[in-house]
Amino acid sequence: MRLVLASASPRRAALLRAAGYAFEVRPSGAVEPAHTGGDPAAYAEALARAKAAGADDGDEVFVGADTIVVLDGAVLGKPAGPSDAAAMLRRLSGRTHQVITAVAVRHGSATRSAHASAAVSFRPLSEREIADYVATGEPLDKAGAYAYQGGARAFITRLEGEPDTVIGLPVALLDELLPPELRR
Repeated sequence: MRLVLASASPRRAALLRAAGYAFEVRPSGAVEPAHTGGDPAAYAEALARAKAAGADDGDEVFVGADTIVVLDGAVLGKPAGPSDAAAMLRRLSGRTHQVITAVAVRHGSATRSAHASAAVSFRPLSEREIADYVATGEPLDKAGAYAYQGGARAFITRLEGEPDTVIGLPVALLDELLPPELRR
């Protein structure tokens, strides 16, 4: 039985490697439609399930994951560009928001999914800090326009939950969803 990470995210791959899993990377190419309403956690799980829906030879277990940032009920996905990233960071400045990472595991025709969440508090950010951070390019492919494990770590004053949830793959949750023969 082979484990397949249906994601091009180097952060997810690093978390899996650090946890001791052997796996292959095969990005799903699933389309991520914008959130148009409803429960943000259900939306994240639907995206993770779509990513885990890759073709297989019967002996593969696909892992899909999706991370979203939720502030005041609004889902902040990946920014459309630098100005959108700056706008997201201004919204997060001095506030606490929720990060939800959903994980889906598909083996054959069965798919199991769940999600984990964490509360992240940012200190107030200056316009200069926002501009400097956006200029690094780091926030441009991250939900909520920031990387917990990167330069934005300096913005965070409090984390309630697991860091790997914020980084993009709650490993303990994944382990619960995997078939027993693949668990750590």
